Amino acid sequence: MKMYIKSVCVDDQAKALAFYTETLGFVVKHDIPLGEFRWLTLVSKDEPDGVELALEPNQHPATRTYQAALMQDGIPFTAFSVDDIDAEYARLRAKGVEFTQPPTDAGTVKIAIFNDTCGNLIQLLQELA
Repeated sequence: MKMYIKSVCVDDQAKALAFYTETLGFVVKHDIPLGEFRWLTLVSKDEPDGVELALEPNQHPATRTYQAALMQDGIPFTAFSVDDIDAEYARLRAKGVEFTQPPTDAGTVKIAIFNDTCGNLIQLLQELA
Protein backbone atom coordinates (compact mmCIF):
# COMPACT_ATOMS: atom_id res chain seq x y z
CA MET A 1 0.00 0.00 0.00
CA LYS A 2 1.34 3.41 -0.97
CA MET A 3 0.21 6.46 1.02
CA TYR A 4 1.48 9.99 0.55
CA ILE A 5 -0.87 12.33 2.38
CA LYS A 6 0.06 15.04 4.84
CA SER A 7 -2.66 17.17 6.42
CA VAL A 8 -2.79 20.78 7.49
CA CYS A 9 -5.88 21.93 9.37
CA VAL A 10 -7.07 25.30 8.12
CA ASP A 11 -9.69 27.78 9.29
CA ASP A 12 -11.02 28.43 5.77
CA GLN A 13 -10.45 26.07 2.84
CA ALA A 14 -10.97 28.73 0.14
CA LYS A 15 -8.52 31.13 1.80
CA ALA A 16 -6.05 28.30 2.33
CA LEU A 17 -6.37 27.19 -1.29
CA ALA A 18 -5.55 30.71 -2.48
CA PHE A 19 -2.55 31.04 -0.14
CA TYR A 20 -1.09 27.60 -0.78
CA THR A 21 -1.47 27.83 -4.57
CA GLU A 22 -1.02 31.52 -5.40
CA THR A 23 1.57 32.35 -2.76
CA LEU A 24 3.39 29.10 -2.02
CA GLY A 25 3.08 27.61 -5.51
CA PHE A 26 1.36 24.28 -4.86
CA VAL A 27 -1.05 22.93 -7.49
CA VAL A 28 -4.42 21.23 -6.97
CA LYS A 29 -4.41 17.43 -7.17
CA HIS A 30 -7.97 16.76 -5.92
CA ASP A 31 -10.86 19.12 -5.28
CA ILE A 32 -13.92 17.04 -4.49
CA PRO A 33 -17.02 18.68 -2.98
CA LEU A 34 -18.20 16.96 0.21
CA GLY A 35 -21.20 18.95 1.35
CA GLU A 36 -20.09 22.06 3.22
CA PHE A 37 -16.40 21.17 2.80
CA ARG A 38 -14.10 19.62 0.18
CA TRP A 39 -11.53 16.85 -0.14
CA LEU A 40 -8.82 19.27 -1.20
CA THR A 41 -5.29 18.09 -1.84
CA LEU A 42 -2.32 19.88 -3.32
CA VAL A 43 1.06 18.80 -4.64
CA SER A 44 4.33 20.42 -5.50
CA LYS A 45 4.36 21.51 -9.15
CA ASP A 46 7.77 19.82 -9.36
CA GLU A 47 6.47 16.51 -7.96
CA PRO A 48 2.89 15.98 -9.19
CA ASP A 49 2.97 12.34 -8.07
CA GLY A 50 4.65 13.11 -4.74
CA VAL A 51 3.25 13.81 -1.30
CA GLU A 52 -0.26 15.28 -1.31
CA LEU A 53 -1.03 18.05 1.17
CA ALA A 54 -4.64 17.87 2.38
CA LEU A 55 -6.20 21.17 3.46
CA GLU A 56 -8.50 19.89 6.20
CA PRO A 57 -11.19 22.10 7.75
CA ASN A 58 -10.52 22.67 11.47
CA GLN A 59 -14.15 22.27 12.48
CA HIS A 60 -13.59 20.09 15.54
CA PRO A 61 -13.15 22.19 18.71
CA ALA A 62 -10.10 20.12 19.75
CA THR A 63 -8.39 20.98 16.46
CA ARG A 64 -8.96 24.69 16.94
CA THR A 65 -7.67 24.48 20.52
CA TYR A 66 -4.59 22.56 19.39
CA GLN A 67 -3.88 25.02 16.56
CA ALA A 68 -4.27 28.02 18.85
CA ALA A 69 -1.90 26.49 21.43
CA LEU A 70 0.75 25.77 18.80
CA MET A 71 0.43 29.27 17.38
CA GLN A 72 0.61 30.90 20.81
CA ASP A 73 3.76 28.92 21.66
CA GLY A 74 5.35 29.60 18.26
CA ILE A 75 5.43 25.91 17.29
CA PRO A 76 5.02 25.01 13.60
CA PHE A 77 2.11 22.73 12.67
CA THR A 78 4.26 21.00 10.02
CA ALA A 79 7.40 21.45 7.94
CA PHE A 80 8.15 21.63 4.22
CA SER A 81 11.54 20.68 2.84
CA VAL A 82 13.11 23.10 0.37
CA ASP A 83 16.31 23.04 -1.68
CA ASP A 84 17.30 26.67 -1.08
CA ILE A 85 15.78 28.21 2.04
CA ASP A 86 17.31 31.64 1.48
CA ALA A 87 15.79 31.87 -2.01
CA GLU A 88 12.38 30.68 -0.73
CA TYR A 89 12.54 33.15 2.13
CA ALA A 90 13.25 36.02 -0.28
CA ARG A 91 10.54 34.86 -2.73
CA LEU A 92 7.89 34.51 -0.04
CA ARG A 93 8.80 37.76 1.71
CA ALA A 94 8.40 39.53 -1.64
CA LYS A 95 4.86 38.07 -1.79
CA GLY A 96 4.07 39.47 1.67
CA VAL A 97 4.44 36.29 3.71
CA GLU A 98 4.99 37.01 7.40
CA PHE A 99 7.92 35.10 8.90
CA THR A 100 8.25 34.62 12.65
CA GLN A 101 11.79 33.29 12.20
CA PRO A 102 14.16 34.08 9.34
CA PRO A 103 16.47 31.38 7.97
CA THR A 104 18.53 30.16 10.92
CA ASP A 105 21.26 27.53 11.13
CA ALA A 106 20.22 24.68 13.41
CA GLY A 107 23.03 22.15 13.23
CA THR A 108 22.65 20.00 10.13
CA VAL A 109 19.65 21.99 8.88
CA LYS A 110 18.62 25.56 8.25
CA ILE A 111 15.07 26.50 9.26
CA ALA A 112 12.63 29.38 8.88
CA ILE A 113 9.04 29.73 10.13
CA PHE A 114 6.12 31.57 8.52
CA ASN A 115 2.42 32.20 9.18
CA ASP A 116 0.17 30.51 6.61
CA THR A 117 -2.71 32.98 7.34
CA CYS A 118 -4.99 29.98 8.00
CA GLY A 119 -4.19 29.28 11.65
CA ASN A 120 -0.75 27.69 11.36
CA LEU A 121 2.91 28.35 11.58
CA ILE A 122 4.81 26.38 8.92
CA GLN A 123 8.50 25.56 9.09
CA LEU A 124 10.73 25.52 6.04
CA LEU A 125 13.66 23.16 6.32
CA GLN A 126 16.81 22.84 4.23
CA GLU A 127 19.26 20.04 4.90
CA LEU A 128 22.82 21.33 4.89
CA ALA A 129 25.58 19.40 3.15
